[in-house]
Amino acid sequence: MKGQTSPRLVLHIAPSMGCGGTEKVLQSLACHMDATRYTCAVWSPQDGPRSAMLREAGVVVHIGGDPGMWARRLKADIVHIHRGGWPTPALLRALRAACRTTQAGLTLPRFIETNVFGRHDPSAAARCIDRTLFVSHFCARRYAAVHGIPATPPRYDVLYNPVDTRVFIKGTPPPAARDYSRPVIGRLSRPDPGKWSRLALDFLPLLRGELHDFRYLVVGGIPEAESFVSDHGLGEHVRFMPPLLDDKELAAFYGRLSVFAHANDTGESFGLAIAEAMSAALPVVTHPCPELRDNAQLELVQHGVTGIVAGNAEEYAAAILWLLRNPVVARRMGEAGRQKAVELFDIRRITQRAADIYDDVLAHAGRNIPEG
Repeated sequence: MKGQTSPRLVLHIAPSMGCGGTEKVLQSLACHMDATRYTCAVWSPQDGPRSAMLREAGVVVHIGGDPGMWARRLKADIVHIHRGGWPTPALLRALRAACRTTQAGLTLPRFIETNVFGRHDPSAAARCIDRTLFVSHFCARRYAAVHGIPATPPRYDVLYNPVDTRVFIKGTPPPAARDYSRPVIGRLSRPDPGKWSRLALDFLPLLRGELHDFRYLVVGGIPEAESFVSDHGLGEHVRFMPPLLDDKELAAFYGRLSVFAHANDTGESFGLAIAEAMSAALPVVTHPCPELRDNAQLELVQHGVTGIVAGNAEEYAAAILWLLRNPVVARRMGEAGRQKAVELFDIRRITQRAADIYDDVLAHAGRNIPEG
C-alpha cells in the first residue's frame, strides 16, 4: 500500500486445519505471501495436520477460542475468511466485534472472503464483507445467474487457487522424457464419497477388456471403491494409496502417471488436484456435471487441448485408451496443461495478486462497518 513502510497483517480463517483443498489454499497463501507487504497468521476452531505444516513454515496458528479476540490482539488489518459462502453469522459477528478505528478514521480490520463454492450469504452479518473472491469464473457466473447479483469488480472478483508449479515441474519427469504410453493412470481426492463418481470405477472393466497390464493408482479410496475392485476381480490393476499432503510427495505420485483421471459427480468449484496434475504435465480426463452443479473442471480442462471431456463410462475408458495409444498427442496435451497452470495458477502470481487485492481493499475501504 502506498506510503506503508512496514508489512500489514492478514489473519486467515478456515473451518478446520484438515486435509482438504480449502485448507491447502489457506496454507499456500499464508506461507508464500511476500512478507515485506503482508505477514500472515491463521485461526481455526478445529485443529488438523495443516497446523503443524504452517507452524513449521513460521506461520503463527491459533486454534479455538474467540476469533474476534485474536483479530483484535493481533491488530489484524485484513481478515481473510475461507468459507463455502453459506451464512456464518456467529463467526462474522465475533469478528466485527473486534473492529477498531485508526487515527485516520479507518475501521480495521477489513474483511475479505474466498467464497469456495460460490454460494450466497444474504444475512445482515455478511454486510461486513468488503470483497468476495470466487475461485473460478464458473462460480462467479453461476452466482450472478442464480442470485441476480452482478459478480463484477470491485465488490466481486476471481482469484484462482494457488499451485506451487515449480515443485511439480521439478519433481516430475520433463514431458520429452516421459513415456506417455506407459499404462499407469492415477486418481486423487479426499476419501469422501462426495468426491467420487461411478465413472471413476465403471470404466475399469471396460479398460481391462482392451488393456491387460494397466495400473490404477488411487489416493483417497472409499469402501465402495474397494468393494467394486474386489467384486470385479481388479485387484491386480488397482492400488489404494494413503493420503498425500506434502507437494513433494504429490509430485512423486504424479510423476508415476501417464494420465490423470478425474471423476466427481458434484463437480469442482476449482479442482486443485486437476491443476496440480496439469502442472505435472499430465493430460486429464474428466466429465461434465448436469444442471447447476460445480463445473469448473471444464474451465481447467479444455477438451482436446489439455485433456479429454467424457460423457459416460464408455467414452471415459475410450479416452484413456486413446491417450495411452497416442503418446505424442498426450504429451502435447500435458505440455499445454503445464503452460496453462504456470500462466494462471502459479503460487507466485496468485499471492502477488492477493496482496494487490488487499492493498486495494485498504485503499478504498469505507470508514465504518455497516450495522445489522
